[in-house]
This record gives sequence, C-alpha cells and structure tokens, in this order.
Amino acid sequence: MGGGQAAAESSGYPKLNFNPKGRQIRDIYQDRIKQFTAEGQYASQNLRSMWDHDSESSKDYVKLESYSVPELARPLFKEAIKATFKPTSKGQLFGPSWSTHWFKIHIKIPSRMLKQKRLEFHFDANCEGLLYTEDSEPVQGLTGGGERVAWLIPDSWRDEKEHLFYVEIGCNGMFGNPTGGDTIQPPDPNRFFQLSKADIVAPNLDAQALYIDYWILGDASREFPGDSWEAHSATQIANEIVNTFVPGSQESILKCREIAARYVGNNVDSAKVYDTDTDPLVYATGHCHIDTCWLWPFDETKRKVARSWASQCNLMDEYPEHRFTCSSAQQYKWLEMYYPKLFARVRENVKKGKFQYIGGSWVEHDTNLPGGESLVRQFILGQRYFQSRFGERCTTFWLPDTFGYSSQLPQLCRLAGMTRFMTQKLSWNNINKFPHTTFNWIALDGSQVLCHMPPSETYTAQAHFGDVRRSVTQHKSMSDDATSLLVFGHGDGGGGPTAEHIEKLRRCRGISDTVGLLPRVKMGDSVDSFFARLEKKGSKAFATWYGELYFELHRGTYTTQSNNKKNNRRSETLLRSLEMLAAYASLKATTDYKYPKKDIDELWEIICLCQFHDCLPGSSIEMCYRDSDKLYGELFRRGTKLIHAAAEALGIKTVPGPDSQLIGVNTLPWGRTSLVKLPKEAGKYVSQKFTDGSEGGYAFVTSEGPGLARVQEISPASPRVSVTETSKDVFILENDKLKVKIQGGVITSLIDLATDRETIPEGRKAGQLVIMDDKPLYWQAWDVEVYHLETRQELSPHSACILESGPLKASLLVETRISKSSWIKTTISLQAAVCGAGNYVEFDCEIEWREDKKFLKVEFPVDVHNTEASYETQYGIVRRPTHYNTSWDMAKFEVCCHRWADLSEHGFGVSILNDCK
Repeated sequence: MGGGQAAAESSGYPKLNFNPKGRQIRDIYQDRIKQFTAEGQYASQNLRSMWDHDSESSKDYVKLESYSVPELARPLFKEAIKATFKPTSKGQLFGPSWSTHWFKIHIKIPSRMLKQKRLEFHFDANCEGLLYTEDSEPVQGLTGGGERVAWLIPDSWRDEKEHLFYVEIGCNGMFGNPTGGDTIQPPDPNRFFQLSKADIVAPNLDAQALYIDYWILGDASREFPGDSWEAHSATQIANEIVNTFVPGSQESILKCREIAARYVGNNVDSAKVYDTDTDPLVYATGHCHIDTCWLWPFDETKRKVARSWASQCNLMDEYPEHRFTCSSAQQYKWLEMYYPKLFARVRENVKKGKFQYIGGSWVEHDTNLPGGESLVRQFILGQRYFQSRFGERCTTFWLPDTFGYSSQLPQLCRLAGMTRFMTQKLSWNNINKFPHTTFNWIALDGSQVLCHMPPSETYTAQAHFGDVRRSVTQHKSMSDDATSLLVFGHGDGGGGPTAEHIEKLRRCRGISDTVGLLPRVKMGDSVDSFFARLEKKGSKAFATWYGELYFELHRGTYTTQSNNKKNNRRSETLLRSLEMLAAYASLKATTDYKYPKKDIDELWEIICLCQFHDCLPGSSIEMCYRDSDKLYGELFRRGTKLIHAAAEALGIKTVPGPDSQLIGVNTLPWGRTSLVKLPKEAGKYVSQKFTDGSEGGYAFVTSEGPGLARVQEISPASPRVSVTETSKDVFILENDKLKVKIQGGVITSLIDLATDRETIPEGRKAGQLVIMDDKPLYWQAWDVEVYHLETRQELSPHSACILESGPLKASLLVETRISKSSWIKTTISLQAAVCGAGNYVEFDCEIEWREDKKFLKVEFPVDVHNTEASYETQYGIVRRPTHYNTSWDMAKFEVCCHRWADLSEHGFGVSILNDCK
C-alpha cells in the first residue's frame, strides 16, 4: 500500500470499502479519480502538471513564416514553396473556412534539451494540417485542437544546427466547418483558426504512460458492475495512485506505475503483452474511415488521406503490433497521384503486412441506388487497381457506413472474388434490433458471404475499456462463435488510431491476463485472417439472413438531392449506350475505329466516385454537389462525344442533313417500340410518312431486339390517340388500350379496355400530389420518420388544359401551386397504341422547389390486391410487404427501387416506371 492509504488505516479513518448501499461513497471516489487527470483548478497539482519535461518556442529556436494561398486554392508542395513567405507567430489567426496556408519553419534544438529521451515538435493551428520535410515528403498528419499535434524530431537534428520543414494547414476541422457547434449543420464560410502551438517539446514519457494506466483503471472502476470485485479493486488501486503521487516528483510517478501494474500487468510498455498462449476473443484493427466527401468537398478528402495515412505509417514504425485497415481504391489512386513518396511508403507497409488494403471497391459506395452494372464496375475498378498496385485482389468487402444493403451484394461479391463482408450500420436501426453479429448473408440467387458486424457497434471505436467489454456483452452470436472485430481509430473526418488508442489496448490485454474477466484482445492479425478463422468453422455454423439488409434509418436518402440522383441514372444509361455502340463500331466499322477503353474507364471512375455513400444518397454539404455537377457535366460532354464518334464509325449520322434517313438503335436486350420526339431541324429532312407532320414531329421506332431499329410508317389507318374535354376540367384520354379520365387535374378512372377493368378504386385519385412535414428526429438530409405520414395534405391543381391532341400523342398540362414560391407543372400524356406501345400513361414534371422541411410525394392507388409488391433492384426483384403486420413490416414505410415498382395479382397488375429513382 502507498503511504497515504497506510496512514488512513493506522489513524482509524474509514477504509475504502464499498457495498451496494454505499453508492454515494463510491461516487465520491469516482469523482476523485477523475480529478487526477482533469483540467481545471487542480491541473497544476495533478498528473497534468508533469506532462512535459521541457519546451521551447522562442524565436531563437523556432522561426515561423507563412504564405496564405489566394482564392481557396490547394497547391501541392512544389508549387507552394515557391511563394513568398512572411514572418508570423503564435497567436495569429488564419482563415477563412476552406482556405490553405503554408508555414516555413526553422528549428534548432537548445543544448539543454539534447539529452532528453524523446523530442517532438508540437504544432496546433486548431485545424487540420500536414507536415513535410524539406525534400517534399509528407511525414505527419495534424488534426488540431489538441489532438494529433506532435511530430517526432529526428535524432540527427540534435546537432545544434538549424533545420527546415513545412506545414500545410487547411482551415477546417476534422468534421469540416459546421455552424453552431452541430456537426451536420451547413458550414460556416468565415471560420478563422488560431495558431496556438509551435514548440519544441521534451515529453515526460513516464507521466504519459501513467496517464494511460490510470485511464484504463478509471474505466474499469466505472464499467465493471459496481458491486463486483473487479470494479472495487480498480477503484482501490486508482485511489492508491492518487495518494502516492507527489507533484514534481518523477520518482512518485514510477511508484504509481508499479501500483498500476498490479491491475494492468507488467508488459504494457511493449508488444510483448500479446505474447501469451491464451486465445483472444477480440481482434483489434486500426481503421480510418475517411468519407470521400461529406462535410467537406472531394479535394479536401485528397489531403485527409495523406494526413491520415502518413500518421499511420509513423505508428507502424513505433508499434510493431499495429495493423491498419483502409478501403477505397479511389483514395489510394489520389495518394499515388498527388503524394507519390507517401504512396511508396504505404506500399512498403503493405508488403510487410501492416497496412492492409481491403474492400475491393472503388469507393465505399451506396448500394441501394446504383444500377447493377455500377456495382459491378465498383468491384472491377477496385479489384483491378488493388491487384495492379499491390499484387492481389481483396477477399473481404468492407462497407461499414452505408444506408442499407442491396439483396444482390453477396452474389456480386462472390463474382468479384470476395467471400466475406464487414459492416456495422444496421446497429443504428431505430425500430428493430438486428439479431445477428456473425451470419451468412444470402442473395436472391442463393450466393452467400460470411458477414460480421462488430458488436462494439462502431467502426470508430476509441479503444476504451468499454469498447472491448461491449465486444462480448453485445455479441449476438456467442453460441456460434465468441470472437469479434474491434475497429478502432478516429473516423469520418479521418485521422485513424493514435498512440493513445494502441496504448489503451495494450493495457486492456494486460487486464484480461491479470484480472481475468475483460475479454482478451489482440492486435497484429489482419481482418482477412479473422474471417479465415471463422470460415474454417463452415457455413453451417452460423445463422442465415436472406435478401436485403434493410436499414431502419436514413430512409430520406432515397429522395434527397433529386437532381444528383437523376444525373446518376442518366450517366449509367449513357455509359451503357456508349459501350454497346463502341463495341459494335469496333467490330463493324469500316474505318480504323478503336474501342475507347481508357476513356470509358475514366468515365466509370467518375460515376463510381459520385456513388459514394454520402454523395449519391444526398447527405453531403452543398459544396459536394457543386463538385458532382461539374463531374457529371464533364461525363455527359465526353460521353456524348464518344457516342457520336461510334455512331459515325457505323455510318450513322448524328447531325441531320439533306440526305438524312431516320435510323433507330435499340441498346436494350429486348424488343421494343418507342415514340421518339424528333429535334426541330430533323423535320426539314425527314419524309412526312414517318412522322405525324408536326414541327420536328414524332416517330415510332420498333425493334425485335438489340441493334438497328426500323421506323414505322404513319398512314391514315394507323392507330390514333385522342383527348376530349367532356365538361369543365374533365378530360378523357383514349387509345386502343386505355381510357383515362382526368378530373380536377388527377386521374379518377383508368380502364384497361382489353379486360374492361377499372384500375382506380372508387373515390380515389391517381397522380395525386401530397405534401408532408419533413422534420425527423435529427438527421435532416438523411431521415424521414414514420410520423411524417400523419401530416399528409393534398395539393389541388389550379388549372388543366389540352397541350397536344394527337394523332400519335395526346397531352394535358396540369399546373399546381405548392406554395407562394414553389410550383409543379405536370404533363399527362397517352400515346397511340402502335406495335405494342400505348399501354401506359406518362407523367412529365417540371418543378420549382423552394420549400424547407417539406416532403412532396405523388400517390397512385390501384385496385389490385397482394400482400407483397415487387421492386426493381440490381439484376433482380425485391418483394416487400404491403401491410404492417409486424414491426419489421412497418419499418419499411419508405423503400427504394430503381426504374419500376409493381403491384400484381393473378392475371392483372399495375407498374410505376420512372427515369431516375
């Protein structure tokens, strides 16, 4: 016992002895434990007072100059250091938000500090930064605000000579520049950041090690049950440390560490803590979840990658057991392009098995909204990149943070060579608790992957005692296998693990070997080896889950940022047409046409990048959508040019001229007939027998399958469509297949003439616009809650008129005022029933949307009965309930589909088709 505790016992003072009724006494000691490392009134007397041995920041030893980059540009090292630098100092402000500032720093180690065991340079501008050596190598990421602000000064600099290095800062925090202290609010464009540290520091390594010892002891005291021996013992030892510590006494720190070792073990200062024969339960891997965009634009992510991965390479040098896992081929490619020296360092650590690329995809993408071909390209681009740079493809699909999981992912993973899947997001479900930790996930075709969701329920664990303990207490598949992954490190904004995280895990392993009840934790293994051990048990050892992993949160992401979602679908369609025409041209062209593979791969990289799980779903800040608009604009420009080139190689003129003929090309794999609106200039050159005679005109194009299509001749005997106004605001659209009654701007009757069946239930209205409140519990861009359905209000059109009267197409224009500043114009059309066409009513909408916290929907009630509806997903159909029998059914009040949804019964059904989402 320490002297203070012994004195208390001999003097007759009460002993530290707790029981279930002694909670108030225990709380007193808990507060005392916190005071020992806290800032505030006791900081000059507690452990913080001995944090450093020495520091130096005077101009004699630290000289600072800065260059503020104009116009929010982000120049690379070689360009930036050519600029004119001006003297600066600590205390200066730098900004505004998103601006970049470079610092030229000269330091000289004071002679009094030369014999210190470790020397660091501390730089804290309270924003993110990256430190470079003089030869342009990025060597240390900086988070700012007291987190990750130190760089280990090379021993070769202990020569009392002046040495030069650089720091680049970006004026944003790890989570961008949110307003009002709420992370997900729009960014403040005028934040400024103060340079608070630029110091040479000799840290007190023993004091910092005691801090970690004590941190874990305090966690054990709080996290173990209050009446347990483990909690009581941790509290006793922590209290004893406080009594033993003497401010200013290095000897007392060493004594305190000896006391702590009784609980945390003796090997916590080295990787030897893992050198035991005991099998671990928790496999810990470092991770740095860097959203490719979110609260910051794509260009900032490029720098976040460099900052984070430079820091991780340093930790690998210092901690032999440290393993770092990171996905997204796009981020590796950016590093290779902009930071080649750091990329070489990463590649060297990959060879050593320390830096572990994973995931096999281009980015950590959304899986609900992209088309099937897009998901395939995510894997093709990702796997090819990883194989080309590192020699092997990935075997584990890594997607911890996305908003639901398509039922087809297991099949596509298998086809891409991946048999394992790691995710976590379903732990956020807000209605039903997902029942498994480790399980087999089975796709529509029966393909399966082995899935694991870390029971700590985070992919950014802070390596606390509680994270390790929850890896067992929240494990839902203990009867199948008790092991789990612990994925730790600062995420979202990047950064990854810190030395503190690794030190805490060393002590957690020490506790498991001395006290016993804490789950045994291990570092040093890869995620792939963790899954390989699970796979040895065989698939029958684990539960199964069939079909989609529906995420019961963030349902608004099926809707948010509609224009971005439409650009995604347009780009997918364009690339499909381009690849088909380019393939035909490369085989059939009489010229020296060559398939533009490089261009097409680059365009797919744009699509896949914009399908990142915060970009396509609509949960990023406005800056990101300015970026994606530019990227899509480039894609449409380049893609259209390539389509024209392929068509020209096939002898198809894309610009009408005097000798023009109408030629159709069907890029779909099935036969179809489509009514095509011709451009105005085409009407000058095209024979009237192929059009309806109007300006530009319409033409019906028919094909039996993919390839060239024929244009239908139009004659007086051809099928027609008509529109009549039978009374005020009551219109009838009719062709040979359908009779549509539109009253008050909505469909009140839709009769299938072949069966004489009414589709619209009596008293109901199809095409009815409704507006609802969009005020979720928190995540405004992400969520729509079940109660929003209760706020439904119908919108009434204020005008309807005939826009086109046939003979090939008849249309009504319906105008609806949503509010003083928002409106929608809806064109309702019916085509002539030519060659199989004309069996659908078409709605084309132009919307001016200036609403806040509102949700616009359109309803199509139909007189069809089934307990399930069908929805298009990638390469298949998902069937979902049309009832609320259970809480699992009710949770799916908002669902995702691609281009169609269908409700059918035997012999009859109705589908809704769309061109976007």
